[in-house]
Amino acid sequence: MVDPISDDDAAVVLLNRAADAVVAALAGQVDWGPSGRRAGQYASDLAADAAALEVLHAAGARVLSEESGLDPGEGPIVVVDPLDGSTNASRGLPWFATSLCLVDERGPRAAVVHDLAAGRRFEAVRGAGARLDGRRLERAPGPATLEEALVGVNAVPPPAVGWAQFRCFGALALDLCAVAEGRFDAYADFDDDGHGVWDLLGGSLVCTEVGLTVVDVDGRPLAVADPAARRTLVAGPEPLVAALLAAHPRRA
Repeated sequence: MVDPISDDDAAVVLLNRAADAVVAALAGQVDWGPSGRRAGQYASDLAADAAALEVLHAAGARVLSEESGLDPGEGPIVVVDPLDGSTNASRGLPWFATSLCLVDERGPRAAVVHDLAAGRRFEAVRGAGARLDGRRLERAPGPATLEEALVGVNAVPPPAVGWAQFRCFGALALDLCAVAEGRFDAYADFDDDGHGVWDLLGGSLVCTEVGLTVVDVDGRPLAVADPAARRTLVAGPEPLVAALLAAHPRRA
């Protein structure tokens, strides 16, 4: 299949159009409760998915979505989490996002993560850096040691990791973007492979494009076109990533 996205600029435009469609769809959303189709899925997930897919499919893009699965065929894929943090959204907790990432044979190529509660938008292009609301994102140096760090987490951490503080907010795309801009110093996942590729790819490209490291604790590749694949992430500056991996129960 020929890449339906002609260049990086066109890819970012398309991803932004899909994110805009989700914003518009959710602006009129009344039902934020369960979808009734499967556990953990909300009506808002389906509304967001339908809006994003309408734009992406009209452009000829192949899609892998958390809500609707993988399109058949070969070639580049737009990996979509239409509403990351939908439980937060259902309860009025302002930490949820839309994440889109174009992936080719070399890995993540372009990404857009839109913070739906705050109206902030992150963009990243492989080899060209990251942006926040149109301005280049430059991460200021943070703590040099884990003992000084504020770490975003998922699930229940062990008692003796050694950080200064931690926070558990519940939307990986935004958690990773918070690391990219320095609001978190690092991120560590303590769930048992609870994140799909749609959760992690957009935010991971934003992180890597500001010079951070994002890894699976078992060293598995992140960019896989497999709806069943699950990963456990650590992200941040290399010294903090090394310290978090050393303290992680999966490495014990």
